[in-house]
Amino acid sequence: MDEKKINGHHHALSAAGMLVALGIIYGDIGTSPIYTLRFIVGNNTITEDLILGALSSVFWTLTIITTIKYVYLALNADNKGEGGIFALYALVRRYKATWVIFPAMIGCCTLIADGFITPAISVTSAIEGLQSLNPDISESVIISIVIIILLILFVFQQFGSSVVGRTFGPVMLVWFSFIGTIGAIHLAGNLGVLRAVNPMYAVDLLTKYPGGFWLLGAIFLCTTGAEAMYSDLGHCGKSNIRVGWVFVKICLLLSYFGQGAWLLEHQGETLNGVIPFFEIIPPYLRFIGVVIATCATIIASQALISGTFTLVNEAMKLKLWPSTKVRYPSQIRGQIYLPRINWILMLGSIFIVLYFRSSDDMQAAYGLAITFDMLMTTSLLVYYFSTNKKSTIRTTGLALVFFSIEGAFLVSNLSKFTHGGWVSFTIAFSFFLMMFILLRARKLRDRHTEFVDLKHYVSMIEDLQADTSIPKESTNLVYMAVADSKRYIDSNIIYSIFKKRPKRADCYWFIHVDTVDSPYTSKYSVDTIIPKKCFFIRIKLGFKADHRVNLLFNRILHDMAENAEIDLVSHYESLRKHSMPADFKFIILHSLASVDSDVSNFDNLIIQGYRFIKKHSLSTEEMYGLELANVEVERVPIMVGPAAKVRVKREREDRERAKEARYHGHE
Repeated sequence: MDEKKINGHHHALSAAGMLVALGIIYGDIGTSPIYTLRFIVGNNTITEDLILGALSSVFWTLTIITTIKYVYLALNADNKGEGGIFALYALVRRYKATWVIFPAMIGCCTLIADGFITPAISVTSAIEGLQSLNPDISESVIISIVIIILLILFVFQQFGSSVVGRTFGPVMLVWFSFIGTIGAIHLAGNLGVLRAVNPMYAVDLLTKYPGGFWLLGAIFLCTTGAEAMYSDLGHCGKSNIRVGWVFVKICLLLSYFGQGAWLLEHQGETLNGVIPFFEIIPPYLRFIGVVIATCATIIASQALISGTFTLVNEAMKLKLWPSTKVRYPSQIRGQIYLPRINWILMLGSIFIVLYFRSSDDMQAAYGLAITFDMLMTTSLLVYYFSTNKKSTIRTTGLALVFFSIEGAFLVSNLSKFTHGGWVSFTIAFSFFLMMFILLRARKLRDRHTEFVDLKHYVSMIEDLQADTSIPKESTNLVYMAVADSKRYIDSNIIYSIFKKRPKRADCYWFIHVDTVDSPYTSKYSVDTIIPKKCFFIRIKLGFKADHRVNLLFNRILHDMAENAEIDLVSHYESLRKHSMPADFKFIILHSLASVDSDVSNFDNLIIQGYRFIKKHSLSTEEMYGLELANVEVERVPIMVGPAAKVRVKREREDRERAKEARYHGHE
């Protein structure tokens, strides 16, 4: 099916499309005004240099990083309408550069680490607004409310967000209109704050203000969520994102500059726990402001959780993540639910809340991971433009500007490492280590997986099928093959059919599943090895498509039956007269590193790590949707290195005895 037709109504510029974009894409970056200026000012005394420098830095960060890099450049690097770190990786890996897998992996891990912290800091910062209504509300009450909201949010994931999702856009429209209006009202009282548009205020803050450079870590928070504009490209389309961003950016800047105007009214003071975002809201609207802010942060968290599910699902299909159960809570394309990931995120977010206890302390852990992610996206974008667009000037300029700016953000964020940044770094590194083990183990397996010429075994297959002295294993015997063409087949499959235990069947099926760079591809091809007796099927699936192999195989079987290529009625006479369907048996081969392999200590660690991960991940039959089918799992040893050297010497007992006999005879 044509992917453009599938996505057409989402991608066309429309009011409905922009409303969807508001609900899905801008939640994270849209809630950043709640805490960004508060964290920039921190415990510093409020001065004109600090406030104008902060506003200038925010303005130019949103312009250079968010607008130019993501809204303009990244959206032009789409993969057939899809975006995100893996869509970009799929675009550039065709150029055969092996290093591009590592930025993709790091980007994935840091985004997932962000998924632990964003719900915690967003909801906490909104609920802390209650203290502007009643300063006597204790920290424990705030934490309790936040945890209850997070519990409800994560428990709700299993039911899908299709119904509530329809309200996301309107709620975010209200949110942006609210913060823009409140900000504009306060800005009108001091238009002089607009001087901050001059970039020299930002330069002076970073170079002349005491410790100004290290404020970049807090300034960076204004653009967290920019990655979502690229990741969720497939849901909304470029036009809706770009036009919607004009409205969103105006509202964000009005809120920031309105808060700046309020801060300039309090020069010489310190915030002392006061939150500028809530202070500029009139007291009679403040409770409504807290409610709307809470709704907006819940929507931002929901979007990030859904995005994490999608990201992990794509990583699984690229074999960079352990297999985990995937559920489809609604018929909306792309909406998935990963139970294990959901509960891990929930426990992680609650841990963040309980460990840091306030959004002030959480911000130390926030930003470091996402800075790494942005740098990884930049490295892949630079490579993409250098190879695909072949524009040396654009590529050089892109690299200099974004590596410099994001590198400065990274250095500044590293200063927060000991104050909480280690939490997000540890989460991201743990996931990267797991992905690296899977990648390395797969390379070890692929390097030592042997293939044999299938045509040499055609006559043997025919002879085996005719040999009635061997009990029939099944009418149809199905193998999942690593080989991707009909010419060669895995030696493990030949070993299973002929050597381990001869398996006679009326028809043999070899299925290879290939994950391709096109996001939603779903195609197959059939090669006939022996007419009606042996087939090789190659299924091509996009990295965003559903990989439910059992359902796909059933569809293929019916297509072939309609073309009279196969007979799906049972071959047993007693069952055939009742038109019973033919039986199928799937053989799943698990390759295990042979104990006879002589491998390095490093590779041995990889093998042990891989076995541990596989033990705690979804089984192969469940991953392919075969858990209810007739499945047999076989373990096949493979050599992942040279055979271990052993020495053994035969003792010639007969010869020794003859010598002894001759010796005694002479005596």
